[in-house]
Amino acid sequence: MLELRNVTKRFSGIAAVDNVSFTARPGEVTGYLGPNGSGKSTTMKMITGLIEKTSGKILFEGRLIQRDLIGYKQRMGYVPEEPYLYPHLGGLEYLVMVGQLRGLPSKLTAERIDGLLRLFSLYGDRYVPISSYSKGMRQKILLSAALLHNPDLILLDEPFSGLDVASALVMRSLIQELAARGKVVLFSSHELEVVERVCSRVVILHRGKLVADDSIESLRTLMALPTLEDIFSQLAVEQDTVAISRQIADLILA
Repeated sequence: MLELRNVTKRFSGIAAVDNVSFTARPGEVTGYLGPNGSGKSTTMKMITGLIEKTSGKILFEGRLIQRDLIGYKQRMGYVPEEPYLYPHLGGLEYLVMVGQLRGLPSKLTAERIDGLLRLFSLYGDRYVPISSYSKGMRQKILLSAALLHNPDLILLDEPFSGLDVASALVMRSLIQELAARGKVVLFSSHELEVVERVCSRVVILHRGKLVADDSIESLRTLMALPTLEDIFSQLAVEQDTVAISRQIADLILA
């Protein structure tokens, strides 16, 4: 179980994440939502240990992650929002490097890499430099690298970015399958329709503060709104989106 207790992150005295608490449990997919600038990616980076929190506690299986950060990271898989890769390496070469950095047995690594490249339709391009890959292909490499060591905690920050329809359907099913097999999955995305289909529960952030933490069904009932998009608009969107779209259309059609 992943647990955040009163976590705050300040930059130059300004709270990007403000006193946030929630729990992500094994066997369910927890959606982490919010507008741009709400603090989602900052939270993800604190959970991964990439940046230090200002205050509060982050625990995995009841233990503070800082007590054994290396051991914790060995059990975590992370797909970041921005695909930072080594562009001069081929997909195969990159994944072999990840396996070696993870300390995985070479035979097991080779078998998993071969299978992942084939299942993600990357096998024919395994020697091609990543610099030549499309955004969707890079996303598949990131996902393969995140899953290679069979992590217990899986953090996905906009994992559908750049994926074609078929790959997105595979990703959607894969996220649910991983949760069903006991993984802790925290999934951040702007694609509310996908979140509604995939996630067991949602945590919604607005201006760094938690505004919702419940199952989608409970939120629908509580707020008497039919879809997650309606709930999100009510809780986290301050603008009149219909009025703005009309003003843009008026401006360009004038």
